Amino acid sequence: MKIKNIFVLLFVIFITPLAAQQISNYNPRETFDPLFDLYGSSLYRNADGSPGPAYWQNRADYKIHVRLNEQDTSVTGDEVITYTNNSPNTLGYVWLALEQNDLKSDSRARMTSSPNTGSRDEFNGGFIIESVSVSENGKSKPAQYLITDTRMQIQLDTPLKSKGGKIEIHIVYSFTIAPQGLERSGWMNSKNGIVYDIAQWYPRMAVYDDLKGWNTLPFLGSGEFYLDYGDYDFSINVPSDQIVAASGDLINPNEVLTKTEIERIGEARKSDKTVRIISPSEVGKTETRLSMNGRATWHFTIHNARDVSWASSKAFIWDAARVNLPSGKTCLAHSVYPIESDGDTAWGRATEYLKNSIEIFSKHWYEYPYPNAVTVGGPVGGMEYPAIVFCSPKATKKVLWMVINHEIGHNWFPMIVGSNERENAWMDEGFNTFIDLLSYKDFNRGEYEPKRDGEYAPKGGNPAREIVPYLMNDTVPPIITYADNLPGKYVHPLEYFKTALGMVLLRDNIVGHDRFDNAFRNYITNWAFKHPSPFDFFRSMNNGTGENLNWFWKEWFVNNWKLDQAVKSVAYVDNDSSKGVLITIQNNERMVMPVTVEVKESNGKVGRVNLPVEIWLHNREWKFRYHSTSILSSVTIDPDQQLPDVDLSNNVWSK
Repeated sequence: MKIKNIFVLLFVIFITPLAAQQISNYNPRETFDPLFDLYGSSLYRNADGSPGPAYWQNRADYKIHVRLNEQDTSVTGDEVITYTNNSPNTLGYVWLALEQNDLKSDSRARMTSSPNTGSRDEFNGGFIIESVSVSENGKSKPAQYLITDTRMQIQLDTPLKSKGGKIEIHIVYSFTIAPQGLERSGWMNSKNGIVYDIAQWYPRMAVYDDLKGWNTLPFLGSGEFYLDYGDYDFSINVPSDQIVAASGDLINPNEVLTKTEIERIGEARKSDKTVRIISPSEVGKTETRLSMNGRATWHFTIHNARDVSWASSKAFIWDAARVNLPSGKTCLAHSVYPIESDGDTAWGRATEYLKNSIEIFSKHWYEYPYPNAVTVGGPVGGMEYPAIVFCSPKATKKVLWMVINHEIGHNWFPMIVGSNERENAWMDEGFNTFIDLLSYKDFNRGEYEPKRDGEYAPKGGNPAREIVPYLMNDTVPPIITYADNLPGKYVHPLEYFKTALGMVLLRDNIVGHDRFDNAFRNYITNWAFKHPSPFDFFRSMNNGTGENLNWFWKEWFVNNWKLDQAVKSVAYVDNDSSKGVLITIQNNERMVMPVTVEVKESNGKVGRVNLPVEIWLHNREWKFRYHSTSILSSVTIDPDQQLPDVDLSNNVWSK
């Protein structure tokens, strides 16, 4: 998602602190609801959260040829989509996504956005569709199609057969590239020339799945993308003085690169240190291009991807280094950026950041699948695509590390685990934020590791405390809300922060690191290059950890419930502290969590009792015996303040 800095957010919510509560609002039957998950299993999706024996998904393979026209800042294109219907259903029509159309003056995105006095209201973009034809069994016909905002429906003269039926869709189109700041792609001026970041640049198939049929929510700008997987073969024709960086593998290097550049790429394939393919002193020089006049076509391929994007400029510095993968395989990390961004505290380390992030995520979760990865310093401040990410050219030091780490992390969520971003943005933004947090310690011996607990929280404090205002605010929606239904002020707090904090709570406070990590890896492996739903994730984690976590899914993700655990009373057995003490704790709100209670005695002894969440299965309060040996000085619930308890005033009893 487009971001400036996901970890440093400025927001203020004013609320009245919750007063201590004497009467509990907790209902065990509501929280531990046996009817929460009646999803059941099918031939397509198993009850344990894995794909079923007859799981299917459709496939879209693309051959695309485009031309970048600098004179009018446009792209003209010609594509052939080979669409395979693996579903058990015959399809009488197909849907395509036309996300560029959100930049039309009358788009739903424009009509539903706040008034803007800037250039967005003045820019009128979108796809111009010149022709659409459909070919089946070698016969091609002009297609009957309807365009509605960011979607195109093509009626098929002959229904597309189930279980392997194929059609080819041929589209000729063009669009004007938006200037910087209007969209997830655009152009900007730099010292040595224009930099282009190009995304959502071709009509692409909508997803037809076993959960919704055709997924046709319009693109309004916030909800991102849901795409099928396939192979891409794409060619980009640009002025010959430009360098093109793109998803996938460049398959015609001899036609667009100099002998020196090819040799330097070969050197980078063997180097863990950054190698300059085009150095700052070489930018724009004739020796860096086979020709400085005319045009050149860059030809790329990528396999089993859900999208592709690219960037182009004559202003690029180009760096590269080897990435070492757990299997022993290697790939290449590249960075391209204008000379203004160079420097040891800036983009001069971008390839190092990219390389290390890929190695860390591959080691912990799932091996990176593509032969190359690129980070681009250009007009888009933070946006992700398979094997290429767009980042701010102005970012430096820790901010640059964070944005590259986050954006390339999206190659795991949702590029590898292909969730539906337009409906469930938390399944990519939140999961990605979570794995970002765990990567800090691994990078360069913790160079950018938070210097205090919870530095990743929006205000830089205790994350469990910072989520409390959102739990207290009854207007805040739950995490599971369509992306475009979330007010802008809640997007980062919920999709990113609350989701990631929920994963931390699960890992640190509920199931433990080993069980969580094993279950999460299993979820990723099972759903790599497939389309999981929220309940597939929930069930995967339930089965992988060996816990029925439905109470947590319900309170944290499906609802926005409050947590308030309290120390209710302390009583010595037979009024004799040496015989032990009976401690009563209470759950006052609808959310529950396991409990840690710390007991301090007047003789200096300190002990802790860890109670499982099951104490709340049918109780609003719980009494337990602590074997004290002297008078107690204090009893504290959640002594480390790891839980988002909304009222700390009742967490401590003292004599």
